Amino acid sequence: QVQLVESGGGLVQPGGSLRLSCAASGFTFSMYVMSWYRQAPGKEREWVAFINSGTGTTNYADSVKGRFTISRDNAKNTVYLQMNSLKPEDTAVYYCRGVWNSITLWGKGTLVTVSS
Repeated sequence: QVQLVESGGGLVQPGGSLRLSCAASGFTFSMYVMSWYRQAPGKEREWVAFINSGTGTTNYADSVKGRFTISRDNAKNTVYLQMNSLKPEDTAVYYCRGVWNSITLWGKGTLVTVSS
């Protein structure tokens, strides 16, 4: 079964850290460009970070640059998002996305709430 399953979300205080994981199955994970997106309540889904399938090149939205790190382990078919120095405005459902040629896959998301 082709799927992406996110995990690792939860409630964290401002300034804290979380690591999200996205486990892939049913397809050749190493070939896919993987990204993280997020959608805050009442807002559009926005891109957060991506990591490509070859060199591992990464890129980040300005709002998370220097605080978030995307990485992948092709042996484990998993992409990660390490989130540090979290702010209340990082509260959102976080989704992973995989793209290869014309194929786009989405996970169902994991909720991150940053609040004291």
